[in-house]
Amino acid sequence: MKILILILSIVALILIGFNVTKINFSTPFEGESMVAMITIFASLCAVILLQILNVSKKIEQKSKNNH
Repeated sequence: MKILILILSIVALILIGFNVTKINFSTPFEGESMVAMITIFASLCAVILLQILNVSKKIEQKSKNNH
């Protein structure tokens, strides 16, 4: 599970990096730039959710070890 979370996080970060290059900073809310910004936001959400899952798994393991 840790490896899957790591791989998905890396893919999301690569998507963020790629889409930053697609933004036209003079008109960021038009055309392809808007799609890139939406994808960046979605990738950031994915990274946050994966990190929450990672912390949740660590808490679960610690609670099992205490019992």
